[in-house]
Amino acid sequence: MSHHEEDEEYEIKPEHLDDIDSESLVLARELLPDRLPIIPLRPRPAFPAILIPLHIAGADKVAVIRQVADSSTKTLGLVLVENVDGKDEPSNLHDVGVAGKIVKVLNSEDESIQVLVNCLERFTIEELHQSELGLHATVTYQQEKPLSDHQELKAYSMAIISTLKELVKINPLYSEEIKMFLGRSSMDDPGRLADFAANLTSADGQELQEVLATFDVRERIERVLVLLKKELEVSRLQSKISKQIEKNISEQQRQFFLKEQLKTIKKELGLEKEGKTSEIEKFQERLEGLTLNDEAQKAIDEELEKLQLIEPTSPEYNVSRNYLDWLTILPWGKNTKDSYDIAKAKRALDRDHFGLDDVKNRILEFIAVGKMKGDISGSILCLVGPPGVGKTSIGKSVAAALNRNFYRFSLGGMRDEAEIKGHRRTYIGAMPGKFIQAMKQADSANPVLMLDEIDKIGASYQGDPASALLEVLDPEQNNSFRDHYLDVPFDLSNVLFIATANQLDTIPAPLLDRMEVIRLSGYIMDEKVEIAKRYLIPKALENHGLSKKQVTIRKDAMEKIIDNYAREAGVRGLENRIKKIMRKAAMEFASDRVEKLTIRKTNVEDYLGKPVFSQDELFKNVPGIVTGLAWTSMGGATLQIEASAMPSKSKGFKQTGQLGKVMVESCEIAYSYVMGHLADYELPEDFLDQHFIHIHVPAGATPKDGPSAGITMTTALLSMISKKPVRPKLGMTGELTLTGQVLPIGGVKEKTIAARRSGLKILIFPESNRKDFEDLPDYLREGIEVHFAKTYRDVYNVAFKKQ
Repeated sequence: MSHHEEDEEYEIKPEHLDDIDSESLVLARELLPDRLPIIPLRPRPAFPAILIPLHIAGADKVAVIRQVADSSTKTLGLVLVENVDGKDEPSNLHDVGVAGKIVKVLNSEDESIQVLVNCLERFTIEELHQSELGLHATVTYQQEKPLSDHQELKAYSMAIISTLKELVKINPLYSEEIKMFLGRSSMDDPGRLADFAANLTSADGQELQEVLATFDVRERIERVLVLLKKELEVSRLQSKISKQIEKNISEQQRQFFLKEQLKTIKKELGLEKEGKTSEIEKFQERLEGLTLNDEAQKAIDEELEKLQLIEPTSPEYNVSRNYLDWLTILPWGKNTKDSYDIAKAKRALDRDHFGLDDVKNRILEFIAVGKMKGDISGSILCLVGPPGVGKTSIGKSVAAALNRNFYRFSLGGMRDEAEIKGHRRTYIGAMPGKFIQAMKQADSANPVLMLDEIDKIGASYQGDPASALLEVLDPEQNNSFRDHYLDVPFDLSNVLFIATANQLDTIPAPLLDRMEVIRLSGYIMDEKVEIAKRYLIPKALENHGLSKKQVTIRKDAMEKIIDNYAREAGVRGLENRIKKIMRKAAMEFASDRVEKLTIRKTNVEDYLGKPVFSQDELFKNVPGIVTGLAWTSMGGATLQIEASAMPSKSKGFKQTGQLGKVMVESCEIAYSYVMGHLADYELPEDFLDQHFIHIHVPAGATPKDGPSAGITMTTALLSMISKKPVRPKLGMTGELTLTGQVLPIGGVKEKTIAARRSGLKILIFPESNRKDFEDLPDYLREGIEVHFAKTYRDVYNVAFKKQ
């Protein structure tokens, strides 16, 4: 900084006064030095008996201040310059100044210093000269005598006090300074009162210097009274003008005037920040072309006005800036044009997915309805199926078919309601919820939003996210979705929501009620072979740096991989097996292999190891073992149910295999039915009285539950007691009552696919599920012998039919 920089005054804080020795404030009787170092003041002079903070800039001045602070007298001279823009030289200083004593150094640096100075007495400069050490002067002090008994001066003093009271009424800020003066001085001293009142006014520096240079107390107090009256009139006029402006100027004109005035003031004070201006301009540019609702527009206008007034260093600045950033970056009313070209949509679905014809047809119907209606708003689809069947990729295909932006996020494991509806802005690090974040990323007001794993959403003490989803997924409410962070309504009614789930059981009923369920059941072997050929093998070759000329997997090898290594409903396990082959192939080619690698049925085990599954374990054609069909969240599956009897003096019964409550009940029903109908099937009626019965479902580490194993368990018991095996390659599913009725089950398609995948040729379903089976595609029913049972006798006749 230059040493010509103006000295600035700072607010005196109470903690500064606590550090000052009370005796150091009463220095009128002390002997002051006749020779003083001089510090030029800008833009106002200092007055006696007033404690002022000084900020001194410039290395030469800092050195003088430090020297004075270390001296025994700690006294310096404070003199106003004549020309504020002039240099600090003798010719530019007034003749009258004030002697002050440094009572505290507040802050000291190399180029600047802050000190607290107690101003003592006026002096007149007799001789002034400049040296390398700065300005020094020989001075004569103008010490005043107490004149409190002078009647005329007392009248002037009362007039000053009265005027000060008037000023306090108009501007209460004066009251703090008056209290501070009263704490250190007395109103009975006219000279000191005049100096204090002069220092309080906003008069020009040269006018105040005239007051300082007036040694006669009566003349001085008269000058000060004139200044105070001027100050009072200016304050009254300012108050009057403000009221007139508020009354006469319209709200819009008033705002414009104040903003321009504020801009000019900030420019003069150097407070205008380029960064803030550019931020505000950026926010305003974002709003161009957007269609905001009234509440959002009002919130943005208020926040922009607030941001203009806040300093960037304030903690509130970033909070306001981030809020505006979110409000302005959202795609208010910004829609992409929908494409309802059904032929194009069909091509997109066929290109990305093989099979799933029923699902594709349902989506094409959905798009056709949108074409006829003109929009597809208010639609929420839920794709339900086992892992790896292509639920997420179908969502991408729908977005591509509709020409909409696509964004996906997972709800799995979400336990905090704030992740759906956002945090309130009062919290540190507050952010909007997932849906507002998704709208920002999608950059349109009508995207396709995929909500993955909606069946795995959780609940905790922080709230229930599933309940928070109800508002989002309700077409009657989501046109004014209110995020806690934004606190203004945002229209989600044009969004196409597609949820995915492995099962419906864990989805709350009110949430499920808002969605249209489309089931994906899984793939049979023929479909898996085609998917591998079209998608999985080319993708794996590319990801491993290989080409078709280097690696080929023959169809018979692929069928063996599917049958012996990847029997799951989806294709993710199959994809992992193909990747394993590609990794081993990459190792061979990286080790200088040249000839083409062909994977045949005979060399699959060289690359994948021993088979995970085998046909033998499924079809153990021995008494007491029956194959059941089950539905799980991973798709359809086959279960082996085994029954065994041990001779015992007392009858008994137990079941193992980590069974759920429903399957335990099925076991007990099967046991009771067999015990009551042994004679009907020509079996010894006392068999159960002499044996302890054990029913087991292998793979005990896997939890199993569901009402579809009753006839399977009954058949296993009858097979074990009669010592007759059931027909080979037989699978069955159905629940049994105590009277022998066969009840309907669910998941017919999944169970049929599981049966085909496992090589079962004969199936038994409840009679009530005949329609469900007949609705299946021909390729699923082909080559399977199906029987439908009303009572258990129908099941028995099929299971133990002589070949």
